[in-house]
Amino acid sequence: MTPASPPTPFSAAQIQEAVQELLAAESLPPIVQAGHPVLRQRAAAFDAQITAVELEQLIQLMRRVMHEAPGVGLAAPQLGVPLQLAVLEDQFDVDPEAAALRRRTPLDFLAILNPRYSPLGMDNAAFFEGCLSLNGLQAVVVRHEQVLLTFETPAGASEEREFSGWQARIVQHETDHLHGILYVDRAELRSLSSNAEYAARWAEPGIGKARAALDFLPELP
Repeated sequence: MTPASPPTPFSAAQIQEAVQELLAAESLPPIVQAGHPVLRQRAAAFDAQITAVELEQLIQLMRRVMHEAPGVGLAAPQLGVPLQLAVLEDQFDVDPEAAALRRRTPLDFLAILNPRYSPLGMDNAAFFEGCLSLNGLQAVVVRHEQVLLTFETPAGASEEREFSGWQARIVQHETDHLHGILYVDRAELRSLSSNAEYAARWAEPGIGKARAALDFLPELP
């Protein structure tokens, strides 16, 4: 069980100030790295701490940072803003065999506020996963294969959507960020690999080779 993270100490005014500083900068902001307290705090639920215009500008900035990284998701705390906002998008061209095994299909751009997910069914999937806030590392994470996501849109509507496969993994990863949870909290730590070792040894559609050599998940979920 992952312990609950403490809430952010930021006030609404401090959140707005942080957002305004990002929007005023002349260059793309760096992605906050593990060890920064903002990644270990529960972000504030969005409740009009910033204006609609600032929210839209922040979303577009986050999308640009995500693309530049590149990645398939980015949470506001990764830019130092403790607000429950994340952006998701997966348009990468991946190996067909890997895409089929991982059930990875394109995910159109989506901005989510105050998200919560719950599993649908009992199926899990285990694959290597990385994070823009833990540069240079990957590890195997067991995730729900299908989830129901409840969230608010930037326009203020409440929505529910089902996600499965790799899309469900992205949803869980980014929602976790907003609650102070990093993927290493859920990872099989014996699988932890540098990007170079992953590329040299374990870059295959599944995790069977790595599982046998690194001795983790003796019984797959």
